Amino acid sequence: MGEILELAERAWTGELGELNVHPGRVHVGLETIDEGLAFMSAFSNALVLKTDEGLVFVDTSSFFHAQALYDEVRAWTDAPVHTGIYTHGHVDHVFGLHHFHAEAESEGRPPVRIVAHEACPARFDRYQLTNGYNGHINARQFGFPKPIFPKDYRYPDETVQSERSLEVGGARIELYHDRGETDDAIWAWLPERKAIYTGDLFIWAAPNCGNPQKAQRYPREWAAAMRRMAALEPEQLYPGHGPPTLGADRVTRALSESAELLETITLQTLSMMNDGATLDDVLHGVKLPEALLERPYLRPIYDDPIFIVRNLWRLYGGWYDGNPAHLKPCREVDLARALAVASGGARRLADRAEDACRDGDLALACELAELAWRAEPEDERTRSVRAEVYRARAREETSLMAKSIYRAAARDVDPEGDAG
Repeated sequence: MGEILELAERAWTGELGELNVHPGRVHVGLETIDEGLAFMSAFSNALVLKTDEGLVFVDTSSFFHAQALYDEVRAWTDAPVHTGIYTHGHVDHVFGLHHFHAEAESEGRPPVRIVAHEACPARFDRYQLTNGYNGHINARQFGFPKPIFPKDYRYPDETVQSERSLEVGGARIELYHDRGETDDAIWAWLPERKAIYTGDLFIWAAPNCGNPQKAQRYPREWAAAMRRMAALEPEQLYPGHGPPTLGADRVTRALSESAELLETITLQTLSMMNDGATLDDVLHGVKLPEALLERPYLRPIYDDPIFIVRNLWRLYGGWYDGNPAHLKPCREVDLARALAVASGGARRLADRAEDACRDGDLALACELAELAWRAEPEDERTRSVRAEVYRARAREETSLMAKSIYRAAARDVDPEGDAG
């Protein structure tokens, strides 16, 4: 058993600590899994299949690990690359073949064929339109010192609509489309090997289905995709992030429980919406399935399951949250100043925020601290309390999404302070 499969075993049994497998902390390396099949662990992963016509990549990893991917694969084989499959158009999945593209051109070989879902080109077009916005999102989410987001994309040569079978050098790869983290997601089934490559439909964490800074995600369809995969009775699961899962029982359990997590959140949310509840009612009324969230492969370490509720509301209910004051609101700073005057000044709001923080009511503390700071943003006291409260909130959160936003808010007013 190699290092990656040993890591996979320890991940399944939960031996890697509280966070277990974290999408942002990865082992980088390639391991041969079976004859003609290798798995590249990186951010993101890639599955490499040898065929008589050349290599097929299912997922292509990111620019962060493009050099490592090239070096590891070339240490394994010198076979030319025939096809690269994008499981979706997120940038950590579509920039890893740069050196292989250059190699093919320098050696006078045909270019690497790229296959993706038919919605992928539109995603790349959208990224061009929102390049700056996505740069700011990534800086906040991952703690980059400045905004960064790529501009040049290798668009697919061929696309998939709902499903398609590829035959490359004697190997069969079946591709299926299901909306989940993205609208352009496809997953791969290798029937001869009873192996499935999920892309980001499985990432060794609670599904990244609510990300507050990203475009629409699709929890109900995502759950259906997991059920569809499980029905194939796969014996090997290769995820977009994290180590493989081997063994039919383990694969079925991981897929089925991932589906169950999404299904229960979806059903509760829709039930409350259908009963006329407001968004506030729903956010505080949905009961998260804590037993499932304790599974080593479903821990809320990247996204927060409560964010899925908001995504469902946006998908099925639009942006009106049920509070008529929010329909055409005043400017936030005007509300903050009015409340500061009513309460005796911005520092009184800051004092109350500090009390709430001390009492452990961090949600209330954040609201009050934000109001105090917006009322008097240059006041040293309101700035200090805002930073203190958001650092405290970050320490209590488990998901990278929440932690990163709260830490960024603290840095806004206290760049040199403790990260929390």
